[in-house]
Amino acid sequence: ASGKDIVLLTQTFASPSTSKLISEFKEKYGNVRHVVYDAISESAAADAYQNKYGERGLANYDFSKAMTIVSVGADFLGDWQGGGFDSGYSTKRIPDHGKMSRHIQFESNMSLSGANADKRVPLKPSEQKLVLAKLYSEVTGNSAGGVKLSERLEAAVKAAAKELSKAGSNAVVVTGIQDVNAQTVALELNAYLNSKAFDPKTTIKTRQGNDNAVMQLVADMNAGKVGAIIMYGVNPMYTLPNASAFAKGLAKTDLSVAFSMKQDETSTNCQYLAAAPHNLESWGDFEFKTGHYSMMQPTIRPLFDTKQFQDVLLAWNGNGTSYRDYLKAVWTEDILNGSPFNKAVQD
Repeated sequence: ASGKDIVLLTQTFASPSTSKLISEFKEKYGNVRHVVYDAISESAAADAYQNKYGERGLANYDFSKAMTIVSVGADFLGDWQGGGFDSGYSTKRIPDHGKMSRHIQFESNMSLSGANADKRVPLKPSEQKLVLAKLYSEVTGNSAGGVKLSERLEAAVKAAAKELSKAGSNAVVVTGIQDVNAQTVALELNAYLNSKAFDPKTTIKTRQGNDNAVMQLVADMNAGKVGAIIMYGVNPMYTLPNASAFAKGLAKTDLSVAFSMKQDETSTNCQYLAAAPHNLESWGDFEFKTGHYSMMQPTIRPLFDTKQFQDVLLAWNGNGTSYRDYLKAVWTEDILNGSPFNKAVQD
Protein backbone atom coordinates (compact mmCIF):
# COMPACT_ATOMS: atom_id res chain seq x y z
CA ALA A 1 0.00 0.00 0.00
CA SER A 2 3.03 2.25 -0.39
CA GLY A 3 1.96 5.73 -1.45
CA LYS A 4 -1.65 5.11 -0.44
CA ASP A 5 -3.51 5.04 2.88
CA ILE A 6 -3.89 2.00 5.09
CA VAL A 7 -7.26 2.37 6.81
CA LEU A 8 -8.44 0.62 9.96
CA LEU A 9 -12.25 0.82 9.93
CA THR A 10 -13.52 -0.38 13.29
CA GLN A 11 -16.29 -0.14 15.83
CA THR A 12 -15.76 1.97 18.96
CA PHE A 13 -13.41 -0.08 21.14
CA ALA A 14 -13.24 2.01 24.35
CA SER A 15 -10.27 -0.25 25.10
CA PRO A 16 -6.99 1.11 26.55
CA SER A 17 -4.89 -1.81 25.30
CA THR A 18 -6.40 -1.84 21.80
CA SER A 19 -5.93 1.94 21.48
CA LYS A 20 -2.26 1.49 22.37
CA LEU A 21 -1.94 -1.35 19.84
CA ILE A 22 -3.44 0.79 17.08
CA SER A 23 -1.08 3.65 17.97
CA GLU A 24 1.89 1.27 17.61
CA PHE A 25 0.50 0.03 14.28
CA LYS A 26 0.32 3.66 13.06
CA GLU A 27 3.91 4.29 14.14
CA LYS A 28 5.19 1.19 12.34
CA TYR A 29 3.52 1.78 8.97
CA GLY A 30 3.16 5.57 8.99
CA ASN A 31 0.43 5.89 6.34
CA VAL A 32 -2.32 4.54 8.66
CA ARG A 33 -5.70 6.17 9.30
CA HIS A 34 -8.07 4.85 11.99
CA VAL A 35 -11.73 5.52 11.19
CA VAL A 36 -14.27 4.71 13.90
CA TYR A 37 -17.78 3.80 12.74
CA ASP A 38 -20.86 3.15 14.87
CA ALA A 39 -23.89 1.75 13.05
CA ILE A 40 -26.05 3.52 15.66
CA SER A 41 -24.30 6.85 15.48
CA GLU A 42 -23.96 9.63 18.06
CA SER A 43 -21.49 11.49 15.86
CA ALA A 44 -23.11 14.93 16.24
CA ALA A 45 -23.06 14.71 20.04
CA ALA A 46 -19.46 13.42 20.01
CA ASP A 47 -18.40 16.24 17.64
CA ALA A 48 -19.95 18.90 19.88
CA TYR A 49 -18.39 17.40 23.00
CA GLN A 50 -14.95 17.14 21.38
CA ASN A 51 -15.14 20.73 20.13
CA LYS A 52 -15.86 22.03 23.63
CA TYR A 53 -13.93 19.66 25.91
CA GLY A 54 -11.17 18.32 23.65
CA GLU A 55 -11.99 14.63 24.06
CA ARG A 56 -14.13 12.49 21.78
CA GLY A 57 -17.04 10.88 23.55
CA LEU A 58 -20.42 11.66 25.05
CA ALA A 59 -21.49 13.87 27.93
CA ASN A 60 -21.98 12.07 31.23
CA TYR A 61 -25.19 12.92 33.09
CA ASP A 62 -26.22 11.87 36.60
CA PHE A 63 -29.93 12.60 36.90
CA SER A 64 -29.88 11.77 40.62
CA LYS A 65 -28.24 15.20 41.08
CA ALA A 66 -30.90 17.12 39.13
CA MET A 67 -34.07 18.65 40.56
CA THR A 68 -35.18 20.22 37.27
CA ILE A 69 -34.76 18.31 34.00
CA VAL A 70 -35.59 19.73 30.58
CA SER A 71 -35.30 17.41 27.60
CA VAL A 72 -35.69 18.42 23.96
CA GLY A 73 -36.16 15.22 21.99
CA ALA A 74 -33.92 13.05 24.21
CA ASP A 75 -35.48 9.77 25.36
CA PHE A 76 -32.98 9.34 28.20
CA LEU A 77 -35.14 6.71 29.91
CA GLY A 78 -34.94 4.68 26.70
CA ASP A 79 -31.91 4.07 24.51
CA TRP A 80 -30.68 7.68 24.16
CA GLN A 81 -26.87 7.63 23.78
CA GLY A 82 -26.81 3.96 24.77
CA GLY A 83 -29.08 4.23 27.80
CA GLY A 84 -28.17 3.69 31.44
CA PHE A 85 -29.59 6.95 32.81
CA ASP A 86 -32.84 5.53 34.24
CA SER A 87 -31.54 4.43 37.65
CA GLY A 88 -30.21 7.90 38.51
CA TYR A 89 -33.46 9.48 37.34
CA SER A 90 -35.62 7.13 39.44
CA THR A 91 -33.88 8.01 42.72
CA LYS A 92 -35.17 11.58 42.49
CA ARG A 93 -38.70 10.57 41.48
CA ILE A 94 -39.54 9.32 44.97
CA PRO A 95 -40.97 12.16 47.10
CA ASP A 96 -38.52 12.96 49.90
CA HIS A 97 -40.09 15.28 52.47
CA GLY A 98 -42.23 16.75 49.73
CA LYS A 99 -39.35 17.13 47.26
CA MET A 100 -38.85 15.30 43.98
CA SER A 101 -37.36 16.21 40.63
CA ARG A 102 -39.45 18.01 38.01
CA HIS A 103 -39.21 16.80 34.43
CA ILE A 104 -40.30 18.76 31.34
CA GLN A 105 -40.18 16.96 28.00
CA PHE A 106 -40.37 18.66 24.59
CA GLU A 107 -40.76 15.95 21.94
CA SER A 108 -42.42 15.01 18.65
CA ASN A 109 -43.14 11.32 19.23
CA MET A 110 -44.31 9.78 22.49
CA SER A 111 -41.34 8.22 24.27
CA LEU A 112 -40.71 6.48 27.57
CA SER A 113 -39.26 9.73 28.92
CA GLY A 114 -42.24 11.74 27.71
CA ALA A 115 -44.66 9.29 29.30
CA ASN A 116 -42.91 9.76 32.67
CA ALA A 117 -42.56 13.55 32.47
CA ASP A 118 -44.41 15.95 34.75
CA LYS A 119 -45.09 18.12 31.71
CA ARG A 120 -44.93 16.87 28.13
CA VAL A 121 -44.97 19.48 25.35
CA PRO A 122 -45.67 17.99 21.89
CA LEU A 123 -44.14 19.78 18.90
CA LYS A 124 -43.11 19.25 15.28
CA PRO A 125 -39.63 17.85 14.56
CA SER A 126 -38.86 21.11 12.73
CA GLU A 127 -39.61 23.06 15.93
CA GLN A 128 -37.16 21.23 18.19
CA LYS A 129 -34.10 23.31 17.24
CA LEU A 130 -36.11 26.52 17.60
CA VAL A 131 -37.25 25.53 21.09
CA LEU A 132 -33.68 24.77 22.13
CA ALA A 133 -32.42 28.09 20.74
CA LYS A 134 -35.23 29.99 22.48
CA LEU A 135 -34.53 28.14 25.73
CA TYR A 136 -30.86 29.17 25.52
CA SER A 137 -31.89 32.78 24.82
CA GLU A 138 -34.29 32.91 27.77
CA VAL A 139 -31.87 31.34 30.28
CA THR A 140 -28.68 33.16 29.29
CA GLY A 141 -30.13 36.44 28.04
CA ASN A 142 -28.34 36.09 24.69
CA SER A 143 -30.29 36.72 21.49
CA ALA A 144 -31.60 33.67 19.64
CA GLY A 145 -31.62 35.53 16.31
CA GLY A 146 -35.33 36.25 16.01
CA VAL A 147 -36.65 32.74 16.71
CA LYS A 148 -40.42 32.67 16.24
CA LEU A 149 -42.61 30.10 17.97
CA SER A 150 -46.33 29.63 18.32
CA GLU A 151 -47.93 31.22 21.38
CA ARG A 152 -48.31 27.80 23.01
CA LEU A 153 -44.65 26.87 22.56
CA GLU A 154 -43.45 30.36 23.46
CA ALA A 155 -45.27 30.16 26.79
CA ALA A 156 -44.00 26.62 27.45
CA VAL A 157 -40.37 27.56 26.73
CA LYS A 158 -40.52 30.67 28.91
CA ALA A 159 -42.00 28.65 31.78
CA ALA A 160 -39.30 25.97 31.39
CA ALA A 161 -36.55 28.62 31.25
CA LYS A 162 -37.86 30.21 34.41
CA GLU A 163 -37.73 26.84 36.21
CA LEU A 164 -34.20 26.20 34.95
CA SER A 165 -32.97 29.61 36.12
CA LYS A 166 -34.59 29.12 39.51
CA ALA A 167 -33.02 25.67 39.95
CA GLY A 168 -29.57 26.88 38.81
CA SER A 169 -26.93 24.22 39.36
CA ASN A 170 -29.65 21.73 40.30
CA ALA A 171 -30.96 21.84 36.72
CA VAL A 172 -29.90 19.99 33.58
CA VAL A 173 -30.78 20.21 29.86
CA VAL A 174 -30.42 17.34 27.37
CA THR A 175 -31.27 16.97 23.69
CA GLY A 176 -31.52 14.14 21.19
CA ILE A 177 -31.32 16.34 18.09
CA GLN A 178 -28.73 14.89 15.70
CA ASP A 179 -27.08 18.22 14.98
CA VAL A 180 -23.72 19.57 16.17
CA ASN A 181 -25.08 23.07 16.83
CA ALA A 182 -28.04 21.76 18.84
CA GLN A 183 -25.78 19.50 20.91
CA THR A 184 -23.43 22.45 21.48
CA VAL A 185 -26.31 24.61 22.74
CA ALA A 186 -27.21 21.90 25.30
CA LEU A 187 -23.59 21.73 26.50
CA GLU A 188 -23.41 25.52 26.76
CA LEU A 189 -26.66 25.65 28.73
CA ASN A 190 -25.37 23.12 31.26
CA ALA A 191 -22.06 24.98 31.53
CA TYR A 192 -23.95 28.27 32.08
CA LEU A 193 -26.12 26.66 34.78
CA ASN A 194 -23.03 24.98 36.29
CA SER A 195 -25.17 21.84 36.39
CA LYS A 196 -24.27 19.33 39.11
CA ALA A 197 -25.80 16.58 36.98
CA PHE A 198 -23.32 17.17 34.15
CA ASP A 199 -19.75 15.94 34.67
CA PRO A 200 -17.36 17.00 31.86
CA LYS A 201 -14.42 15.40 33.70
CA THR A 202 -15.92 11.94 33.17
CA THR A 203 -16.52 11.24 29.48
CA ILE A 204 -18.66 8.34 28.23
CA LYS A 205 -16.50 6.53 25.66
CA THR A 206 -18.90 3.88 24.32
CA ARG A 207 -19.63 5.73 21.05
CA GLN A 208 -16.81 7.62 19.36
CA GLY A 209 -17.81 7.12 15.72
CA ASN A 210 -17.23 9.95 13.25
CA ASP A 211 -19.74 10.14 10.38
CA ASN A 212 -17.71 12.76 8.48
CA ALA A 213 -14.62 10.55 8.59
CA VAL A 214 -16.62 7.59 7.25
CA MET A 215 -18.04 9.66 4.37
CA GLN A 216 -14.53 10.93 3.57
CA LEU A 217 -13.26 7.35 3.56
CA VAL A 218 -15.92 6.31 1.03
CA ALA A 219 -14.91 9.24 -1.20
CA ASP A 220 -11.19 8.40 -0.89
CA MET A 221 -11.81 4.71 -1.69
CA ASN A 222 -13.66 5.67 -4.87
CA ALA A 223 -10.85 8.09 -5.77
CA GLY A 224 -8.30 5.28 -5.50
CA LYS A 225 -6.47 6.83 -2.54
CA VAL A 226 -6.85 3.82 -0.21
CA GLY A 227 -4.34 1.00 -0.65
CA ALA A 228 -5.63 -1.26 2.12
CA ILE A 229 -8.72 -1.39 4.32
CA ILE A 230 -8.85 -3.59 7.42
CA MET A 231 -12.24 -3.88 9.12
CA TYR A 232 -13.30 -5.16 12.51
CA GLY A 233 -16.71 -5.08 14.25
CA VAL A 234 -18.42 -3.32 11.34
CA ASN A 235 -20.63 -4.31 8.42
CA PRO A 236 -20.81 -1.09 6.36
CA MET A 237 -22.29 -2.75 3.27
CA TYR A 238 -25.37 -3.50 5.39
CA THR A 239 -25.54 -0.51 7.76
CA LEU A 240 -24.29 2.43 5.67
CA PRO A 241 -26.98 4.47 3.88
CA ASN A 242 -24.59 4.82 0.90
CA ALA A 243 -23.57 1.14 0.96
CA SER A 244 -23.48 0.97 -2.85
CA ALA A 245 -20.82 3.72 -2.96
CA PHE A 246 -18.82 1.83 -0.32
CA ALA A 247 -19.06 -1.37 -2.42
CA LYS A 248 -17.71 0.44 -5.50
CA GLY A 249 -14.86 1.89 -3.43
CA LEU A 250 -14.07 -1.51 -1.92
CA ALA A 251 -13.63 -2.94 -5.44
CA LYS A 252 -11.05 -0.19 -6.16
CA THR A 253 -9.04 -0.89 -2.99
CA ASP A 254 -5.92 -3.01 -3.49
CA LEU A 255 -6.23 -4.98 -0.23
CA SER A 256 -9.39 -5.63 1.78
CA VAL A 257 -9.56 -7.64 5.01
CA ALA A 258 -12.60 -8.19 7.24
CA PHE A 259 -12.37 -9.71 10.72
CA SER A 260 -15.70 -11.42 11.30
CA MET A 261 -17.36 -14.43 12.92
CA LYS A 262 -19.56 -14.98 9.88
CA GLN A 263 -19.95 -14.38 6.18
CA ASP A 264 -21.91 -11.13 6.15
CA GLU A 265 -22.54 -8.53 3.43
CA THR A 266 -19.12 -6.91 3.87
CA SER A 267 -16.84 -9.85 4.65
CA THR A 268 -18.00 -11.88 1.64
CA ASN A 269 -16.92 -9.01 -0.65
CA CYS A 270 -13.42 -8.70 0.84
CA GLN A 271 -10.29 -10.41 -0.46
CA TYR A 272 -9.60 -11.90 2.97
CA LEU A 273 -12.10 -12.98 5.62
CA ALA A 274 -10.21 -13.30 8.91
CA ALA A 275 -12.08 -15.71 11.19
CA ALA A 276 -12.50 -13.97 14.55
CA PRO A 277 -13.41 -15.66 17.85
CA HIS A 278 -16.54 -14.97 19.90
CA ASN A 279 -16.26 -12.58 22.87
CA LEU A 280 -16.59 -15.57 25.22
CA GLU A 281 -13.36 -16.92 23.71
CA SER A 282 -11.49 -13.61 23.91
CA TRP A 283 -9.49 -11.33 26.15
CA GLY A 284 -10.26 -7.63 26.28
CA ASP A 285 -10.45 -4.49 28.38
CA PHE A 286 -12.69 -1.43 28.50
CA GLU A 287 -12.86 2.12 29.73
CA PHE A 288 -16.57 2.88 29.31
CA LYS A 289 -16.18 6.12 31.28
CA THR A 290 -13.04 8.11 32.05
CA GLY A 291 -11.24 6.26 34.87
CA HIS A 292 -13.79 3.37 35.00
CA TYR A 293 -11.94 0.25 33.86
CA SER A 294 -13.25 -3.23 33.21
CA MET A 295 -11.84 -6.47 31.87
CA MET A 296 -13.08 -9.31 29.67
CA GLN A 297 -11.65 -12.80 29.92
CA PRO A 298 -12.44 -15.98 27.99
CA THR A 299 -14.84 -18.47 29.56
CA ILE A 300 -13.90 -21.25 27.11
CA ARG A 301 -10.97 -22.08 24.86
CA PRO A 302 -11.42 -21.16 21.16
CA LEU A 303 -13.59 -23.79 19.46
CA PHE A 304 -12.40 -23.15 15.90
CA ASP A 305 -9.31 -21.99 14.02
CA THR A 306 -9.72 -18.29 14.82
CA LYS A 307 -7.50 -15.42 15.87
CA GLN A 308 -8.32 -12.18 17.69
CA PHE A 309 -7.95 -8.89 15.84
CA GLN A 310 -5.57 -7.69 18.56
CA ASP A 311 -3.35 -10.80 18.22
CA VAL A 312 -3.06 -10.16 14.49
CA LEU A 313 -2.19 -6.49 15.10
CA LEU A 314 0.57 -7.65 17.44
CA ALA A 315 1.95 -9.91 14.71
CA TRP A 316 1.81 -7.10 12.12
CA ASN A 317 3.59 -4.85 14.62
CA GLY A 318 6.38 -7.42 14.90
CA ASN A 319 5.51 -8.14 18.54
CA GLY A 320 5.76 -11.85 19.32
CA THR A 321 3.76 -11.73 22.55
CA SER A 322 0.14 -12.83 22.98
CA TYR A 323 -2.67 -10.31 23.45
CA ARG A 324 -3.29 -11.66 26.95
CA ASP A 325 0.31 -10.90 27.95
CA TYR A 326 0.18 -7.52 26.16
CA LEU A 327 -3.03 -6.63 28.03
CA LYS A 328 -1.42 -7.70 31.30
CA ALA A 329 1.57 -5.42 30.63
CA VAL A 330 -0.68 -2.43 29.81
CA TRP A 331 -2.73 -2.92 32.97
CA THR A 332 0.34 -3.46 35.16
CA GLU A 333 2.10 -0.34 33.83
CA ASP A 334 -0.80 2.10 33.33
CA ILE A 335 -3.89 1.10 35.31
CA LEU A 336 -3.36 -1.07 38.40
CA ASN A 337 -0.96 1.19 40.34
CA GLY A 338 0.82 -1.77 41.94
CA SER A 339 -2.21 -4.05 42.46
CA PRO A 340 -1.75 -7.67 41.23
CA PHE A 341 -3.07 -8.46 37.74
CA ASN A 342 -4.49 -11.82 38.82
CA LYS A 343 -6.53 -10.08 41.54
CA ALA A 344 -7.91 -7.67 38.92
CA VAL A 345 -8.91 -10.62 36.71
CA GLN A 346 -10.55 -12.35 39.69
CA ASP A 347 -12.48 -9.21 40.66
